[in-house]
Amino acid sequence: MDSPDKPLRRSQAWFGREGKQGFYYRSWLKSLGVPHDMFDGRPVIGICNTWSELAPCNSSLRELAEHVKRGVYEAGGFPLEFPVMSLGETQMRPTAMLFRNLASMDVEESIRANPIDGVVLLMGCDKTTPSLLLGAASVDLPTIGLSGGPALSGNWRGNPIGSGTGVIQMSEMVRAGEMSQQEFVDAEACMQRSKGSCMTMGTASTMACMVEALGMSLPENAAIPAVDARRFRLAHLTGRRIVRMVEEDLRMSRILTRAAFENAIRANAAVGGSTNAVIHLLALAGRLGVPLTLQDWDDIGSKLPCLADLKPSGQHLMEDFYYAGGLPAVLREIVGELDLDALTANGRTLGENIADAPCWNREVIRSIDAPFKPEAGIAVLRGNLAPDGAIVKPSAASPHLLRHRGRAVVFENIEDFRARIDDEALDIDETCVMVLKNCGPRGYPGMAEVGNMPLPPKLLRRGVTDMVRISDARMSGTAYGTVVLHVSPEAAVGGSLALVRDGDSIELDVPGRRLHLDVDEAELERRRVEWREAPRPARGWARLYFDHVQQAHLGADLDILVGGSGDLVERDSH
Repeated sequence: MDSPDKPLRRSQAWFGREGKQGFYYRSWLKSLGVPHDMFDGRPVIGICNTWSELAPCNSSLRELAEHVKRGVYEAGGFPLEFPVMSLGETQMRPTAMLFRNLASMDVEESIRANPIDGVVLLMGCDKTTPSLLLGAASVDLPTIGLSGGPALSGNWRGNPIGSGTGVIQMSEMVRAGEMSQQEFVDAEACMQRSKGSCMTMGTASTMACMVEALGMSLPENAAIPAVDARRFRLAHLTGRRIVRMVEEDLRMSRILTRAAFENAIRANAAVGGSTNAVIHLLALAGRLGVPLTLQDWDDIGSKLPCLADLKPSGQHLMEDFYYAGGLPAVLREIVGELDLDALTANGRTLGENIADAPCWNREVIRSIDAPFKPEAGIAVLRGNLAPDGAIVKPSAASPHLLRHRGRAVVFENIEDFRARIDDEALDIDETCVMVLKNCGPRGYPGMAEVGNMPLPPKLLRRGVTDMVRISDARMSGTAYGTVVLHVSPEAAVGGSLALVRDGDSIELDVPGRRLHLDVDEAELERRRVEWREAPRPARGWARLYFDHVQQAHLGADLDILVGGSGDLVERDSH
């Protein structure tokens, strides 16, 4: 099957065989109408698709895949689309994050087990992006990412509303008696009016930005709206490019270097990106063996300004961001902070990609000299309440709460919170610190997006719009507020958070990077003796996850998945 002018592809271990083995591999694919000459050694491109009607944010990916195929065929490749588990945060219970690592295993084993030379990753809703990157990184073939793109801007009664952010704002208005339930329902279709992921700078758009900033996609991937024809053009070009990447043997490990991760951390600060990027990039670095720690997020990116005036930190939406110039325009503004020699998927350096990037709207993308918010990157907090770290997003917080001391009002789990938060008799005021336990990687399990706890209605009616909130949970990238997240170790493994009681004094000092529980060590030791570990799940994936998930400061990956196994298949059944 081989010709002297074509290199031996990985796929030829399947399709290049003679005898019974080759017959097996080729014959069944010929049932799809594939001509014999498609097995002649040309690059076989796997299109990893997370399309699903149960994940509406990914609903455009089926059409997008067809445009990728056109580009692959045009460049002389052989595209084969395959499905993997689709993760939609909007529908899945208890949280899509519980299944991020499971989906990554699906991706990893699907790629390794099949005759694939290069991979296009089609991703949309926020957990699909890290899960596909994680799985593909563990195999380390030539790989390129293609995001589905954000939905068109929401609009309700002449005003822009953004995914998630609008829900949170309007929900609080209903609870405060400022908006009727019927108005709330009417706004549903006005917010999500096209295919695509959240059109705020939530986690989906943040992770699309991370894919581009890491160099794992073609330029402009992050912001083109899902239903814009230019998204299909990008898909076509992505299909062309992956064939060339195979010919160049441009594998993920050559792109995802330490420099690439540092660039992504800085980009996250500049766009006011989601706190969820922290946990996903830490896990991705772990799969590749790239040294990256939680502290790096503070050291590398915390002093950088936010340049993008986008919800939830600002006013505009992703459609506006794209028209203003998108991520290339932001990266050009912080060019002095970036490693411009970092290699990207198109074969050029990051510096080459952004050298001439224009900005068309300075209201949406500010200049480095006149930023939207100063020092807006992720801040990493430490202290006796978070020995291994916790994080806060200053750009989404209230400035007057960044230094605060208050009385703890404790909720043992999310069920306790929901049962008590609307109680008019709850002993709480705006100076208190709301503490939520047992919502971390093991505690929920899955580390759900419940950290941005809604405020008590009695305080909302008084005009209180923010309070300090602390938990071992995550929060949606579309959320906002003075919310301390990812407290590590979590309560469910006996971290200090488990020991907090009503009435304890807690100090938050974001400028000083301090999170302290004002309880003496002797008292904490007495409480530790009384603490009891939560029961393990009985069976299945939840049990496997519980037994092997790492803590948040390590990326919440499974310990058995850290590192990669490469692309070799140990045995041949034929």
